[in-house]
Amino acid sequence: MSKTGHSNIAFVSDDAKGNDTKTHYTIELTEKSRPVSVVAHSEKDDYDPYKNRQVEHPTTNNDTLIHLLKGSLGTGILAMPNAFYNSGYIVGFVGTMIIGVVCTYCIHMLLRSHYELCKRKKVPSLTYPAIVEASLLEGPAWGRAIAPYIVDITNAFLLVYQLGACCIYVVFVASNIKDIADYFYDDDIDVRLFMVIILLPLILINWVRNLKYLAPFSSVANVITILSFGIIGYYMFHDPISVEGKHAVGSLSNFPLFFGTVLFALEAIGVIMPLENEMKTPKKFGGNFGVLNRAMIAIIFLYVGMGFFGYLKYGAHIKGSITLNLPQNELPAQLAKGMLALGIFITHGLACYVAIDITWNDYVVKRVGNSPRKLLWEYVVRTLLVLVTFLLAVAIPNLELFISLFGAFCLSALGLAFPAMIEYCTFHKEKSGLSKAIMVLKNLVIVAIGLAGLTIGTYTSLKEIIHTFFVDGNDHNY
Repeated sequence: MSKTGHSNIAFVSDDAKGNDTKTHYTIELTEKSRPVSVVAHSEKDDYDPYKNRQVEHPTTNNDTLIHLLKGSLGTGILAMPNAFYNSGYIVGFVGTMIIGVVCTYCIHMLLRSHYELCKRKKVPSLTYPAIVEASLLEGPAWGRAIAPYIVDITNAFLLVYQLGACCIYVVFVASNIKDIADYFYDDDIDVRLFMVIILLPLILINWVRNLKYLAPFSSVANVITILSFGIIGYYMFHDPISVEGKHAVGSLSNFPLFFGTVLFALEAIGVIMPLENEMKTPKKFGGNFGVLNRAMIAIIFLYVGMGFFGYLKYGAHIKGSITLNLPQNELPAQLAKGMLALGIFITHGLACYVAIDITWNDYVVKRVGNSPRKLLWEYVVRTLLVLVTFLLAVAIPNLELFISLFGAFCLSALGLAFPAMIEYCTFHKEKSGLSKAIMVLKNLVIVAIGLAGLTIGTYTSLKEIIHTFFVDGNDHNY
């Protein structure tokens, strides 16, 4: 038997904050069994979630950047001129930047809390609902009381938002294909027929099981989306733009519609954790010069530009999507619609990925277990969720009216209120004095903004929807 080596001894003690901390003492032994060195280390301090992640198909920083850009450059940006119409061009300009900065900051809060909770639980990664639950369990008594129910609540918000966005994508793609068909043919074909035509391709793109394999499609979608924005920009700047007849400050009653639309457009909270969890180098997602900040700077710049100049160009005549204001009898305009339709079609696969991940991993896989038909059941779930978005789009083919509703109802909670609550519950024991007071005040302000957006924005959006459907009876279609 060897007379040299080392021995690990673990002790459990209370740290300065009253938490149980397990400490290992590594004792090296000589031939005479005398200890020559004692090294102490804490399990919590030693565990690095990033280094312990094992992802089967990890994505690179560029892949993640492309996915994040594509996940944010959806139909929301095309509704930004209409949002500026509701707010006024000055309020819209400043308001969009402020909302963008706040949304980005809330994502950083979520990422910091995620990393800390993973260290404490000694797990490589957590989903968004699991982060909310873990933070509440670490929080005060009121947090621990609602923790058993929070996963299902969070999943409900995520599913409503992601599936709602996918419904809008179906309507948008089908309607733009219809406009192109109307340009070449005299027959007025029902938009629902085009929804049926794109159903099979939608199912197939959602059968892609790994984000890494969607990256090339996202790259193509980003290129053609930028090209189509170039064509839209050509039409916006073709004639001189003037502020004459445009409102610098919009009606206060319409501001919730602006707020909800901008949240829907800017927030990609549903894809943040899946993207970070799939990265090869997740540490580079956050940080001052990380993937998140680079993507959000570009996204905010594009959204402000599209909203500001789109409203100044078309004024009170701006429609729910700026593509509806493009000339109907010119080939470049039709080309832009076709490219955007393809780009949004690809985005459907990324948006639905989150809904599939929640439905499959949190609910279905527990019932399937290790069945030999497990893979088949996964494809069934993927197909059914696409069919849900398809059927809702067919039933309500003017879903652009729901953009501000989804933003106000879902993203005020998921993108603002929840991250603030998560940070407080995660770090409330580790802060004291002035730093804790600042954290509490900051998070209370963010939660208040989120709750105000949820209640007032949802009420205003529902009021507009009811007025349109049941009072005016207008059919605002993409």
